[in-house]
Amino acid sequence: MNPLHPEAPVGHEPLPTPDDYRDFWAAAMEDARRFPLATGIEPIDTRLTMIDVFDVTFRGSNGRAVSGWLRLPRHRPGPLPAVVHANGYGAGRLAPIDDLTWSAAGFAHLVVNTHGQGGGSAGHLLESIDDAENSYYRGVFVDVARAVDAVRGLAEVDPSRVAMIGNSQGGGIALGVGALVPDLVAVLAQAPFLTDAPEAVRRAAQGPWTELRGYLREHPDRATAVARTLSYVDGVTSARHATAPGWMSAGLDDDICPPQTTRAAAAAYAAPLVFREWPDAGHEAGGAADREAALAVLTQRFA
Repeated sequence: MNPLHPEAPVGHEPLPTPDDYRDFWAAAMEDARRFPLATGIEPIDTRLTMIDVFDVTFRGSNGRAVSGWLRLPRHRPGPLPAVVHANGYGAGRLAPIDDLTWSAAGFAHLVVNTHGQGGGSAGHLLESIDDAENSYYRGVFVDVARAVDAVRGLAEVDPSRVAMIGNSQGGGIALGVGALVPDLVAVLAQAPFLTDAPEAVRRAAQGPWTELRGYLREHPDRATAVARTLSYVDGVTSARHATAPGWMSAGLDDDICPPQTTRAAAAAYAAPLVFREWPDAGHEAGGAADREAALAVLTQRFA
C-alpha cells in the first residue's frame, strides 16, 4: 500500500485487518461496560393509533448519554423480535413517526440517535480521523452495540431475536456492530458507507468520502494514520468478522457509496449473505423495493 499516492491516498486495495483488531474492540466495549446502561424509557404522544413510540436513553461509549426512538406495535401478544437501526450520515434519529416499516411489520424498532448528528450535520468522518483510539466511529460503534444490550433488556423484547439494520452510514455501522455482537439473528446493510475506504476515496463523487479526500489533499502526511483508523471500522474489515446471516444491497449508479465498495464487503462477508444489486439505482439502492425484499428475509430469520 502506498498511502501517499495522490490518486490513492489510502492505497489501492481493501485495508488489511489490524493485528490487534479484537483487542482494540474488546477494550472499547470494556470501557463502556464500566458504566451501567441506565436505560430509561418514556412514552411519546404521536397520535398514532397502531404504534406506540417511546423516547429511550441509555449509556454508550465511555458512559455518554445516547438516545433513540423505540417503536412498538400496540398489539403485542408476547415478547417481540427487535431491530436496532442506525440512520444515514447527519440524520440522527429523525422524527418519532418516521420509518414505521419495522414496527408495522410486528417488530420492536429502536432507531439510535447517532452521536452529534441530526439536521443534516456533516464532518463527523473527520473527527479524530488520525487517532484510532479516539476516532468518531469507534465511539459510535460502541454506542450502537450498547443499544443492542439496551433493547435486549426490555420486557417487550425477545432477547434471542435481535437484528441490526442500517442504511448508508447506518449500513456501515450495522456491519461494524455485526462484528462486535456475536449472537445477532441478522445484519441488514443497505448501500453501506464506511466500506472499502481506498476504493471509496478514489471513486465517490459526492458525500462524506469527498470530505476525507479533501482532508488528505490538505494533510498528505496524515494518510498512514488515517488508514490505520479506517482499518478498524471499514465495512470490509467488519465483514471479515461477520457471524450473523446478512443482507447487503447496492445501487449501480451510486456515486456516494460506489457499488464496487459494497461488492468488496459482500465478497469478504464471513457468514451467509444475500447480496442484491439494483440497476439504474443510486444511493437509495432500490428504495422501497429493497426494503420490502430485506423485510422478507428478516421475517424468515425471525420465524
